[in-house]
Parts: sequence; C-alpha cells; structure tokens
Amino acid sequence: MSALATMRANNDLDAMPQPAVALRTHTESDDRDPAMHRHRKGQLVVALRGSVICEVPTGYWMVPPQCGVWIPGCVKHSMRAAAGTELYLLCVEPSAAALPAECCTLAISPMLREMIVHLAAQPQDYATDSGTARLVAVLLEELARMQVEQLYFPISEHPKLRKLANALLRAPSDRRTAQEWAAWLAMSERTLSRLVLSETGMTFGRWRQQLQIIVALRWLYAGTQVQRVAEDLGYESVSAFITMFKKALGATPSKYLATA
Repeated sequence: MSALATMRANNDLDAMPQPAVALRTHTESDDRDPAMHRHRKGQLVVALRGSVICEVPTGYWMVPPQCGVWIPGCVKHSMRAAAGTELYLLCVEPSAAALPAECCTLAISPMLREMIVHLAAQPQDYATDSGTARLVAVLLEELARMQVEQLYFPISEHPKLRKLANALLRAPSDRRTAQEWAAWLAMSERTLSRLVLSETGMTFGRWRQQLQIIVALRWLYAGTQVQRVAEDLGYESVSAFITMFKKALGATPSKYLATA
C-alpha cells in the first residue's frame, strides 16, 4: 500500500471531533491517490521537502515548501507526491477557524510550520483543556492570518478542456500549437481559444505556460537541474526557460528556490 493510502487507511478524519489534527507521511517513491475523495474536515496540505500537486474539479494546485494548499471541507480532491516528499496534512473542522471557502495557496510562516510538525507528533484524541488544545487554538488563529497566494493551473469540468489538460500534464513538453490542439479535439482554433478563456480566464498561451510553471516547480523541488527542466519542457534554450520563469514568478529558478 502506498504512503498516501496508508495514511488515509490509518486515520478516519471525519470521526475525529477535535478542532484540528495533523498527520505526517513520507513518500519513498512517486505516489498518488487512486481516486478523488472528500472529507467533512478541510485540509491544509504542507510539504516540508519534495513537492505535491493537489487536483480538484476546477484545477491543479502546486504545494511548494514555503506554502500550503487549503482544501475546504467536502471538496473532492486527490494528491500526487514526488519521491522523497515529507508531507503534512492539517485537518480542520469547518467551524473551527475563519478559513477561505475556496481552494487556495496559503503562505506558511516558520512558526506555523513548526506548530504543525509538533501537532503531528501528539496524540490525536487530546482533551479540550489540554496543552495541545491550546496550541491548536493559537495555530488556527495564525493560519487565518496567512496571505493567500496563487500557484494554480485552472481547468473545468468541460470534458474537452479536461482532456486537453490531462494530455498537457502527461506531456508538458508537447509544443503543438493551439490550432493543432484544436484539430486534435475536433474543434476550430477560435472555439478552443474561446473555451479556454471562458473556463479559465486565461488565453491559451498563458494557460499552457501556467501548467509549465507548476510542472517546472515540481521537478525543481525534486532536485532536477534547471537545464534538464528546460529541455524536458521543450524549451530551445535554458535562457528562454529562465526568462519565462522570472517573468511569471518574479525571480530566477535559483533565487526562487532559495526562498523556500
């Protein structure tokens, strides 16, 4: 059984009455949930090392080490983690904190990160008047103050857009034009462009670039060299990839990773 499956099998999240509990797992190899699922509790997905991509019906969210992805309660989701990922889940009762009603990326302060790590080492059935309960109260108060950020590849439940998104995720180096992708989907280029814009709020080119950023970050956090990432994403040169990355995220790959 995979690390993600074992973690879920050993913990019935919705049966725990505590306002928040934390779980930890480590993936020895690439791992993923077999299917989408949901819980009453919301989940903050935090990766101390490695990388995780969370899939929800409306898109893919990247979990970099300095951030966490918030998935509200009852939202269908699945996760895929790279080999060597140290993963924490902070599972929160819906009424326990004023957290966003939509999926989002939250900045995680060093103090908050250490509190989550500490909570994961404590018994889950802590009493309401215990030190752990007091820690949880402070943790949730701090979490509600964290800044919302975006490392997100939007999709939709439109079958053709999801088919295209899955194809791009399987082969992010595929450099087919919008016209060629449209022919593959049996529609006109104009129809595809309108569909992507109406469903995601992005042009086709910006939308595909956003996916490449998500994939690039996943590979970079897993230790892949910048040159290899540029090649595997189909860029003609490393400098072209670095220029795209800096324009999108405000820093070169090396400087961006140094802040993690």
